[in-house]
Amino acid sequence: MNDADVLYAPTRARLSGLGLPDGDNCVLATSAATFDDGSHFRIEVPTINSVGAAQTVLTETSRRGLTVNRVTETLGMYRHTLGELRDYVALGEEYGAEILMSVGPRASHDIGGSVQTPEGVRIGYRLRGQEQIVRAVEDVMRAIECGVRGFVVYDEGLLWVLSRLRTAGDLPEETHLKVSAHCGHANSASAQMLEMLGANSFNPVRDLTLPMIASIRRAITIPVDIHVDNPRMSGGFVRTYDAPEFVRVASPVYLKTGNSALEGHGTKPTAAQLEDITRQIEIVTEFLSRHYPDARQSPARVSRAGVMG
Repeated sequence: MNDADVLYAPTRARLSGLGLPDGDNCVLATSAATFDDGSHFRIEVPTINSVGAAQTVLTETSRRGLTVNRVTETLGMYRHTLGELRDYVALGEEYGAEILMSVGPRASHDIGGSVQTPEGVRIGYRLRGQEQIVRAVEDVMRAIECGVRGFVVYDEGLLWVLSRLRTAGDLPEETHLKVSAHCGHANSASAQMLEMLGANSFNPVRDLTLPMIASIRRAITIPVDIHVDNPRMSGGFVRTYDAPEFVRVASPVYLKTGNSALEGHGTKPTAAQLEDITRQIEIVTEFLSRHYPDARQSPARVSRAGVMG
């Protein structure tokens, strides 16, 4: 029996009784779970904040024989016209990619001053006041009318509201609710809570170790969205060699890649940055094929719900 088995044993036993891991998973067992199509991973490209950027990435990756399963917009739906929302949806249909749009308005665009202070980062993109909840629901309804069925959620209260509206039939049953890394969740208990609140996939913070990620997989059944790389303002991590291990220990996963080409979030990529994003997708795909050839990627035109089988 090693020290890890002895230290804090009563607390570990209590956590096990709650259906949670008794610690971070240091064994790093291979996950046996998959998406509903039997695949282990999907490629997600975040911060694609214009229709033109989405068109470029999807066209170029297709030309290179690469599959992008999900495109995520992070500027905020209320900053796009109805025509642009419909164009995003049409591109998703054409290339067989999920289209996820970000709910707005958010604290960073609100008049509240605390988010602009050094301590304001703790607020993230959460919503201030009930009127902002009302407006966020309106943002979702507006996009639903345009055919959008996937949403990035930055506020746990809004997640709970949207989940209940979906259950009540006010939102389509296939509506996918993805919890953003900007919520700041980083452990299995938080992940399990988000699943209980109605999340269909969950993005933990970007700097978790492999044992931490493995422990999250043990606690939830929904897919985990994991950053392979990210912008300089979020740490600038490029974890390409971890990508095969992310899939192995946390399948089913969405591998989020390409953000390292950008300086920050909520921006519109330039032509040069879009080329760098595409190159990073190609590199990650090659590393998966080279280092974990048994892992299967979902083909294009998969179910938007992305639930596990």
